[in-house]
Amino acid sequence: MELTQANFISEIKQKVRQAQYEALKVVNTQLINLYWEIGKSISEKQSESWGKAIVPTLSKELQLEFPNIGGFSSTNLWLMAQFYNEYQGVEFLQPLVGEISWTKHIAILNKCKNNQERQFYILSTKKFGWTKNVLIHQIENKTFEKYLLNQTNFENTLPHNIKNQAYLAVKDEYTFDFLNLADEHSESELEQTLINNIRSFLTELGHNYTFIGNQYKIEVSNKEYFIDLLLYHRQLQCLIAIELKIGEFLPEYKGKMEFYLSVLNNTIKLPHENEAIGIIICKNKDRTIVEYSLKTSAMPIGVATYTTSEKLPKNYQNLLPSSKEISDKINKYFNQ
Repeated sequence: MELTQANFISEIKQKVRQAQYEALKVVNTQLINLYWEIGKSISEKQSESWGKAIVPTLSKELQLEFPNIGGFSSTNLWLMAQFYNEYQGVEFLQPLVGEISWTKHIAILNKCKNNQERQFYILSTKKFGWTKNVLIHQIENKTFEKYLLNQTNFENTLPHNIKNQAYLAVKDEYTFDFLNLADEHSESELEQTLINNIRSFLTELGHNYTFIGNQYKIEVSNKEYFIDLLLYHRQLQCLIAIELKIGEFLPEYKGKMEFYLSVLNNTIKLPHENEAIGIIICKNKDRTIVEYSLKTSAMPIGVATYTTSEKLPKNYQNLLPSSKEISDKINKYFNQ
């Protein structure tokens, strides 16, 4: 079919945009490599007992020599040295230095002290295209810990082609600090305030979620049932049913979710879509009870908690798996 003039122009514009993007990637890689080499040189001179005065002197000379190039302040030069010192020799970090921009590296460098945490945020930023502000929000919201600790049965219920991506679709805990809810609130109040703050809610859930409806009606044998929230995950290409509970997780919640998922798969799911996934979000949960409950289900379900403040539960950090288990999970998440 012959191209119209508008289509032709649109194609050329897209090619230009793609070329600009590829050029920016090359420039970013070259810039990060330059900063790496400068950091290495400063670090080596420091180890040779050169005084700290060399950095402000170097900063002044570079800014005089290259007045049209930013990034040579004393603060930034010290950051380059820190960047080199902390990443060099870490085999899973060093190859990633050119993958994201300098400002994002600095955010990760300053806010994350654990190397596996840094790896997670570099890979996530690259994979999901996070802006600097989104990246900082994810770090402050403890996204690393929340993904590592999530409780699902996806390993045994989802096909291999979407299993690893699905792990990144469910957190262990969601922070709804944007709701301004009282400590005591009903499930309907929770649901309604989430709907009223839908953009913040979808941002907290994660990448690729879209909203379909709340109190979504399904019918079986002339009886009506209502799913609290029905979403769609674009990358997984599946419906996401969410049930909200203001108390502790109970095993019977799993049975109700299985019913919803079965009906969605038989009556709502389109032929090209994957089977629906359920997420039960409660105020509290006993991790052992959740584990036993999900063991017996053939439907893909995750159980999470929510908080209306930014504070993590006590001992949350202590629940993290071993370094090897973290490494295995990160490889699963991102090597798809």
